[in-house]
Amino acid sequence: MRRRLLLAFLLGPALVMPAAAEPLSLSGSLAQGGLTIGQTAPGASVALDGRPVPVDGQGRFLLGFGRDAPSTASLDVTLPSGERLRRELAVTQRQYDIQRIDGLPPTQVTPPPEEMARIRAEAALVQAARGEASERAGFASGFVWPATGPISGVYGSQRILNGEPRRPHVGVDVAAPAGTPVVATADATVALAHTAMYFAGGIVILDHGHGLTSSYLHLSRVDVARGQAVGRGEPIGAIGATGRVTGAHLHWQFNLFDMALDAMLIVGPMPEEPLNPASADAATTTGPVAPVSTPPAHR
Repeated sequence: MRRRLLLAFLLGPALVMPAAAEPLSLSGSLAQGGLTIGQTAPGASVALDGRPVPVDGQGRFLLGFGRDAPSTASLDVTLPSGERLRRELAVTQRQYDIQRIDGLPPTQVTPPPEEMARIRAEAALVQAARGEASERAGFASGFVWPATGPISGVYGSQRILNGEPRRPHVGVDVAAPAGTPVVATADATVALAHTAMYFAGGIVILDHGHGLTSSYLHLSRVDVARGQAVGRGEPIGAIGATGRVTGAHLHWQFNLFDMALDAMLIVGPMPEEPLNPASADAATTTGPVAPVSTPPAHR
């Protein structure tokens, strides 16, 4: 060490080599519903449980763990030198709320047959919007809550309607008056903007890169168009009660391709102050978001 310091003094700091960067680092949540951001050497290849993971030119990649992900996962990285790294990841397991509701009219449980063609076509639009793996890195901007208000629905919960299990709820529901502004959670490009889907109503899907998207459902107003670039915190629409809902709220979710992730694990606690109140409709520009007495529900 003393000899190295002497060389640095005699030859100049430019000749002192910095410590080698870590070949693999992970940050985020290793839990069911969690998102992990990885960093490795540019040019490396990555696989999670044998499935290739996109890696960009700076060595960044994303890992997601679904609602029912097993307790362990294997991460394999092949560096440009050919060196191979393996990490065995422990994935935290979670418990979810299950709610049973009986006595509902059949039309509130199963859509009418004449609507099925429309529902399938809209599902294909959503799937296409979530299917790209662009190299943009909007996720690197960090994340904010798209709206504030009482949380009326959480990730992973499930309803059994008239004895029939429904799909688990894979988003976070924020209850607030119609017209309350909704902002982009992170830098992105608009992958889908639609004003009137059967289930979702007004919907915006944002592409944050590497297959990570965020979706905003039941909007009363859609203020962006497909292909438009938006920045973190920029208004994209307003909360509404459109689509198949019983009250005004925002359903907000993340997906890594077709895998639904828990927004609350990604973004953290909700801020106490409302976001961008000046951009709300006239009826909601005078103060913070008011509580909703009856939380809305999905069917």
